[in-house]
Amino acid sequence: MVPNRISADTLAVRQAYPLDLKIDFTTQRIRQWYERQNGNVYVAFSGGKDSTALLHLVRSRYPDVPAVFVDTGMEYPEIRDFVKATPNVTWLRPAMTFREVIDRHGYPVVSKVVARAVARIRSPGSSEQSRNKAIYGDERGHYGRLPAKWQHLLRAPFDISDRCCEIMKTRPTLKYHAETGRAGIVGTMAADSNSRRKQYLRHGCYLDHLRCPRSTPMAFWRDSDVWEYLMGRGVPYCPIYDTGVHHTGCMFCCFGLHLEPPPNRFDLMARTHPSQYAYCMDRLGLREVLKFLQTPAGFDWPTDPPSDACASRDTLRPESASS
Repeated sequence: MVPNRISADTLAVRQAYPLDLKIDFTTQRIRQWYERQNGNVYVAFSGGKDSTALLHLVRSRYPDVPAVFVDTGMEYPEIRDFVKATPNVTWLRPAMTFREVIDRHGYPVVSKVVARAVARIRSPGSSEQSRNKAIYGDERGHYGRLPAKWQHLLRAPFDISDRCCEIMKTRPTLKYHAETGRAGIVGTMAADSNSRRKQYLRHGCYLDHLRCPRSTPMAFWRDSDVWEYLMGRGVPYCPIYDTGVHHTGCMFCCFGLHLEPPPNRFDLMARTHPSQYAYCMDRLGLREVLKFLQTPAGFDWPTDPPSDACASRDTLRPESASS
């Protein structure tokens, strides 16, 4: 398959579109994907703001399209309640719990690329080719290589792995696709991470090459666009955001934690959901993981969460939807 490459300049232009133009562009992409798949599609629905905006966009044109929620057991209770209140949602469940995943494979820390590289280097079962890729990179350069600033993770007294997302999210989704033939519509954005940006630049909105084909029609949106869409149109969203929580993915995941300014997701969890905080710190062992990551090459882990850990949603967003 020839990738549908998008230039960085084109992405920058699309990200600068006014919201009305982004809506028109995204709606066109949704229609094209719907027709391309003969209507056999679903919306990947996490209960977060991005997928909430996407579901509203899709159902404004195709009201019968189902939503699919993967119940990992690590969602905020407010997210679960919000999903339960949303009509026509199919719940999928993974075959393993998060505790089973970390016991068998290791903790998800830093990023998928870093965790995968650490696991490949440390695993006695890794092939020489796999281990060399983690040490030296591949034909594309340094991609897949363990960066120098994270090499101290090779000395971690706990296992590290990138397998969690695959086991708990990808596998249930693949099973659903195999059983229904439905192709996904996903609310991920290029601004979310460097890997998602690279994916959009390489393939555009249509990811036909994946085992579970999907489209990312909001890939050129930004967080501020999502909030403007939701609040400007009165679209209900999960009230977890009104507590100051801004990361609504899996509660116990450490991917991307080092990029978050204080208060980070665990600082906030200590204030808003103390029982879940105690569970992940003490029962799942995250306290020791985070203590190890408190190194010059890692991130600071304060003894006590900041006093403003429950700041409002607007104070946590540089570009408030109300501005």
